[in-house]
Amino acid sequence: MATKNKTNRSLKKRFKITATGKLKHSHGKRRHLLAGRTSKAKRHARKPEVTTGPTADAYIIAMGGL
Repeated sequence: MATKNKTNRSLKKRFKITATGKLKHSHGKRRHLLAGRTSKAKRHARKPEVTTGPTADAYIIAMGGL
């Protein structure tokens, strides 16, 4: 008999599964040392990012699936 996989709690906190099955997450490098980054980089990092592909599929399985 197969056992169930545990949900990866760290992924669950950082990612959200969209209605179309993609992963939505926020950008990194937004906490400190922002003086060295350009305004454009900081501005673009505000918006959420959507991830697709094999990596996203693996993360979705680790999060407990759809």
